[in-house]
Amino acid sequence: MAIAQPPAYEEIYHFLVSQPTHKQIIAFRPSEAAQRRVYTLLEAGKTRGLSVEEQAELDEFEQVEHFVRMLKLHTRELTM
Repeated sequence: MAIAQPPAYEEIYHFLVSQPTHKQIIAFRPSEAAQRRVYTLLEAGKTRGLSVEEQAELDEFEQVEHFVRMLKLHTRELTM
């Protein structure tokens, strides 16, 4: 049974269930597709404004980015 997830979260969920090593967690980067989408949303926000749906998507990317930063921080603390 597939669980519907916002695209911003999907990538990190797949990464985490792959049981990454500490080194892989620290090195994690979003895919090029995710980076392009964030860039597109940011540019659209500057030029034409974002729809409610686009703003919600950008907010989700920001939440995921915060989660990943905290995950990396805690991983670094564990490996020191």
